[in-house]
Amino acid sequence: GRSGLPRAMAALGAYRCIECNGEATELYRDYQRGVLRISICKSCQKPVDKYIEYDPVIILINAVLCKAQAYRHILFNTKINIHGKLCIFCLLCEAYIRWLQLQDSSQNTDPDDLIRYAKEWDFYRMFGIASLEQTSFFIGIFITLWWMTPEMLKGKSDFILLLKALLLSTYGKLLLIPAVIWEHDYTPLCLAFIKVFVLISNSQAIRVTLNLNRILPWFAIFFGLILENGVVCLFQKMGWDV
Repeated sequence: GRSGLPRAMAALGAYRCIECNGEATELYRDYQRGVLRISICKSCQKPVDKYIEYDPVIILINAVLCKAQAYRHILFNTKINIHGKLCIFCLLCEAYIRWLQLQDSSQNTDPDDLIRYAKEWDFYRMFGIASLEQTSFFIGIFITLWWMTPEMLKGKSDFILLLKALLLSTYGKLLLIPAVIWEHDYTPLCLAFIKVFVLISNSQAIRVTLNLNRILPWFAIFFGLILENGVVCLFQKMGWDV
C-alpha cells in the first residue's frame, strides 16, 4: 500500500538515495490521476526511495533489523518530528525500571505518607540520573566524532541532525517495560540484550547520518560509554543508588 507515501513533501526538497546516500531533488513524480513514478538515482541507477510505497509497519520492521536503507528513509526522506517526545518516554521507561529495582531492594512496606513521598522522589531522582547519563553518552559521541571527523560536523545543522538520529535510535528502550511486565528468571539477560540492541541502533544511526564506515561509529560509542560510566561512578561515590 501507499499509506507511508509522503505526499505533503515538496518535490524541490533535498532528499537522499537510500541505496548510495546520493542527493536527489525528488522522491517521485506525480502524473495525477493516481499515476506515480518513483525517481531513479542518477548515481546508482536504483529507485531513490522504495520505502515511499511501503506500509509503515514494513518500514518499522526494517528499522528494527537495522537496515541502513530504512534509516536513511526515516532520517532524510520523511518529516518525523517525534524525537523529543520519544526521548522523554524512553527516559521515563528507564527511570521506572531503576525505580522498580530500587523498591525491590528496599523491602519497606510502611504505608506512612512520608515513605510514599520518598518513593516518589526516588522516581524523579532516577529520571534525572538517566537523563544525565544519556546526555554524557551523547556528549562523548559528539566530542569523538568532532575530533576525528571535523569535516562531517561543520555547522549547527549537522549536530542537530546527528542528535535527532541518536534520539530516534534509542527507541529500543521502549522494550524495557514489557521486559519487566513479563518478569521471569531471564529478565537481567533481556535487559542486557536491550542495551546491546540500542547501541547497535545508535551505531547505525551515526553511520547513516554521517556516511561513515562501520568502525568509527563504534569507536565514538565506546568513548560515549566511558563518559557515561564515569558519571555513574561519580553518583556512586556520592552514595546514590543508580
